[in-house]
Amino acid sequence: MADALVETRLTNGLSCELPPDSPLAKLLKSQRTWSGPDARTRQRILRSAHSVAIVGASPNPARASYFVGTYLLQSSDFRVYFVNPNAAEILGRKAYPDLASLPEVPDIVDVFRKPSDIPAVIDEVVAVGAPTIWVQLGIWNEEAARYGESKGLTVVMDRCIKVEHARFHGGLHLLGFDTGVISAKRLAR
Repeated sequence: MADALVETRLTNGLSCELPPDSPLAKLLKSQRTWSGPDARTRQRILRSAHSVAIVGASPNPARASYFVGTYLLQSSDFRVYFVNPNAAEILGRKAYPDLASLPEVPDIVDVFRKPSDIPAVIDEVVAVGAPTIWVQLGIWNEEAARYGESKGLTVVMDRCIKVEHARFHGGLHLLGFDTGVISAKRLAR
């Protein structure tokens, strides 16, 4: 019966062995125990980056990746690359079939792919030597986050790069959220 137990890590760092089909094991597995970089670290990542590759970029204006790409091109100084093997061009820029085809190693790889695809994307990110994988808002794969960190990556997950960039640069107003701040100060790029 002991081999029917699985070790489960609790949020307080302790672990215990539980039957894998028990309600408590299922509840604990659904809870998030991994947390990525804090706000200051995310701000540092964005401020030190010069290039961003968007994996899963879409030429469809209704998709979130298109919106994020538009924002990054218009409101940042990043060199932005679009990665989609099924598109030739996105937002007037060449689309690349994979990260290995990019003309440079991006500082941040922003990912719009389903959670089960994240480990394979991590392998691509590691293979090209990019330091940071940024998995978009609403996409969560805790095992992949731990896997990415074990490969030496900085992992940001379930956060929108557009929202974070705008937040840290004082501009959550561009087709997004109104900050309520009235200022004559020009936004930092």
